[in-house]
Amino acid sequence: MNKELLKKSQSLIGLFILCLVISILSDKFLTGTNLWNVLRQISVNVCISVGMTLVILMAGIDLSVGSILAFSSVICAGLLKYGVALEPFGVHMGFTVLGAVLAALVVGTVFGLLNGWFITKFSVPPFVATLAMLTIARGATMLYSKGIPISNLGASFEFIGSGWLLGIPVPVWISVIVVVLMIFITKKTSFGRHIYAIGGNEKAAFLSGINVNSVKLKVYGLAGTMAAIGGILVSSRLNSAQPNAGMSYELDSIAAVVIGGTSLSGGVGSVTGTVIGAIIIGVLNNGLVLLNVSPFWQQVVKGLVILLAVIIDNANKKKD
Repeated sequence: MNKELLKKSQSLIGLFILCLVISILSDKFLTGTNLWNVLRQISVNVCISVGMTLVILMAGIDLSVGSILAFSSVICAGLLKYGVALEPFGVHMGFTVLGAVLAALVVGTVFGLLNGWFITKFSVPPFVATLAMLTIARGATMLYSKGIPISNLGASFEFIGSGWLLGIPVPVWISVIVVVLMIFITKKTSFGRHIYAIGGNEKAAFLSGINVNSVKLKVYGLAGTMAAIGGILVSSRLNSAQPNAGMSYELDSIAAVVIGGTSLSGGVGSVTGTVIGAIIIGVLNNGLVLLNVSPFWQQVVKGLVILLAVIIDNANKKKD
């Protein structure tokens, strides 16, 4: 029992040790301003990572979330600032903040569903399908924005990423809602149980009557939705949609999932573990900045942490 508890608590213990070390090395780390800043920054990765968790639990992968984030971001900003002009009819449609946000969520979901469709309909490996979508979505982002940031989106939209509600940053509230919803889905619904079953043994899940293709389609659609939420948070925090937004975000999200204890071979893991993993990544990034570590070394350290997490995961499997 103690060994099992220790295994489940590995990421939490790692987070505690990391916080302890950074707080010793930098007196700026445990200040209220910095801790809120860390939570605000990790909100985007938390949203993306919980969607990635569902994908990896199913033994899949999604490399396109960063590009989907960027495309959803520029769509939201473009509709909010410029609307849609139907020139043949002499009509111009303006968008409210709510309308632009909903449009971005639809776009992200559609791109995610396309990933799932290519994977299920044409048996394209998830790595290849989502790698292709990474390029497609990034290209679409550049085409729509013409490679130029879309800025000055208004105070109402900026509030989503920079505002405070009841003494807590709005992005933190949004990420908490997303996490609670995903925990409910994975723990309390048949859909969640089907995800674990497919990740554990896809053939057995199919033979037991689970519609594997339908579950995969929904999971990739949800991953796209989560990426779109991340895009909305990023652009609203900056009050600007950047065409190059989301670069390498897929790596941070995969890192959070793996560090949080979800197995890359599927069937094992949890949303709560991923949240801890995302916090570890956020604290690590923040600590390295406070310690004036070169951005190049930051990438090296992050890569080593991911590698260590996978090694520990493999070691745990062998013990089992």
